Amino acid sequence: MIGAISDTHDCIEAARAAVELFNDEGVKYVLHAGDVVSPFMARPLSGLECPLYLVYGNNDGDRLALKQFFEGAGFFVLGEFGVVEGIALLHGTNPELPAALAASGMYRFVVCGHTHRPEVRRIGTCTLVNPGECSGVLTGRRTVALISEDGARIVEI
Repeated sequence: MIGAISDTHDCIEAARAAVELFNDEGVKYVLHAGDVVSPFMARPLSGLECPLYLVYGNNDGDRLALKQFFEGAGFFVLGEFGVVEGIALLHGTNPELPAALAASGMYRFVVCGHTHRPEVRRIGTCTLVNPGECSGVLTGRRTVALISEDGARIVEI
């Protein structure tokens, strides 16, 4: 089981709830699809009992500090795009890119964020996963995703 999270937008309470869920589920690692926003968010996420891989989002301004804080917490900062065990990870600021990556057939899963709308959609042999927004700032729903070999599901926290 793998955890997916996006758009935490400095919401410490929601980040802690996500950490609790991921730890309870015993996820192997967590993929963060960007928009952490502030470097101090490394602290509530450091409660994870597994590795975290992070890509930058469009609201992640001080990328140098984010990199320092998150790598200092033992996490992996992949830049704007990364691949972890055959899973593509990006924020998704360009709305056509996640679907194009999924349609390429190169990945089992594509994880993205940015829209704040949770989505699990099959494209060819790939599953596109947007965990929605952890923070709940736009939709009022705090969501993450759990990914397994069987697919993915959205979970409210």
